[in-house]
Parts: sequence; C-alpha cells; structure tokens
Amino acid sequence: MDVKTTAVVLRTIKYGDSSLIVDMLTEQMGRVSFLVRTPKTQKGKLKKQLFQPLTILSLVFDYRQRSSLQRIRDIAIAVPYITIPAVAPKIATAIFLAEFLSYVTRDEQRNTPLFEYIVSSLRWLDDADSGYANFHLVFMMRLSRFIGFWPNLDDYCEGCLFDLREARFTTVAPLHNDVLKAAEARQVCTLMRMSYSNMHVFRMNRSQRNRITDIILLFYRLHVADMPEMKSLAVLKELFD
Repeated sequence: MDVKTTAVVLRTIKYGDSSLIVDMLTEQMGRVSFLVRTPKTQKGKLKKQLFQPLTILSLVFDYRQRSSLQRIRDIAIAVPYITIPAVAPKIATAIFLAEFLSYVTRDEQRNTPLFEYIVSSLRWLDDADSGYANFHLVFMMRLSRFIGFWPNLDDYCEGCLFDLREARFTTVAPLHNDVLKAAEARQVCTLMRMSYSNMHVFRMNRSQRNRITDIILLFYRLHVADMPEMKSLAVLKELFD
C-alpha cells in the first residue's frame, strides 16, 4: 500500500556500507523506520543530506505491515530551511530536539495535532532572527500537552509544590522525592505561560536555563518509559548566555 505523507527526520543510523536506517515521525502513520539505500553517485534521489535531524520531508513509501523497515518510493523536501542548517545555536538545538523526540515519540501512532505542533514550531525557529534562547524549554513543555501529562495551572497557588510524578501542583508534600519546592514550582508555572512570541521577555542566564532543562527532562523520564540521558545535552548547555 502506497502512503503519501509529510515526515520529520528524527534519527539516522548507518547500516552497512551504503544504507541508512532512518527513524521518522510521519503525519499519516506516526513513527516509521525506513531502510534507505544511498546512491554512490549524485544522480540518485535518496541523498544523505535529506536525512539531517528535523528535516521535514514529503515522501511516498510502500507500507508493509509485517515489515519493520519500510522502503521509500519518492521523496522531496517539504519545508526548505534557511537558518536551521546554517546557524550554530540552531543546529545544536535541532540535534538535541531530534534526539529528544526520537525517545518521546518512540511508540507514537498517528497524532495529527502533535505532528502539526512540531512542524509549526520548527517553522517558527527557522524564521526567528533572535530571541530563541528559550525555544527548547517552551517546545518541550508544550509538547507534554500532546503526549498526555500537561499540568493543570488551575491547581497552582503561591507557595505550593509541584509533584513531578503526578504532573500537578499540590500543597501537600508527596511520599517521594520527585517534587519541586515552591521556588522551582513557581518557575514551572511561569514556563507554562511562555510561548514562542513572548519567551524573549523572560530573562534567564545560562545556569537558570540549564536547571530548567534538567527539570523538564526529569519530568519526561518519569512519564516516558526507558528514556535515557540525552547525549546532545552537553552541547546545548553551552549555548546562549
């Protein structure tokens, strides 16, 4: 069965001398893995450059339910980036978010709102000239709405705690240590009010931004099975002042 869809590249693994295994999040089928034979000449369509992290592709593939690796029949760039492949902080951000999404969406089936959120966010990042230092924070926190553990701001009150396991604000300390005290719970509340359009007004230094990044990743590890440490996090933490 031929499937025509838009897809976001998440991870690429070299397979043999002339092939790649490419994991993508597709609009029509959710997560799909592809076996891609890369050409030895420049004439072939399936060039390695098409499979850089978070590239948005338009493709047709022959879906076979019993196969773990699908075959691409036709492919093209769906959203040509201008700045993401050329600006160092954006390159590092894209690499980190591709790794993050490769784990968070590992078992994702078709989820159109999630897919549209990711694509629209990447378009925003590519268009941004400045003020995107907090992009990964807003992206990750708002993504939780589509994954299923978005905290309810209605429960927030001054001085309350944030239970990372239950994804809720509380005035009673839970019987475990995965909880944020009042000061950091307030930061979570602030973060949830941030958007791409207003995040530039929330001033953070590198240390504060990195701490919030660690909190968000802990939050995800408590809700996403077998989510490891992000290998690309160290580079991201050196970005922005």
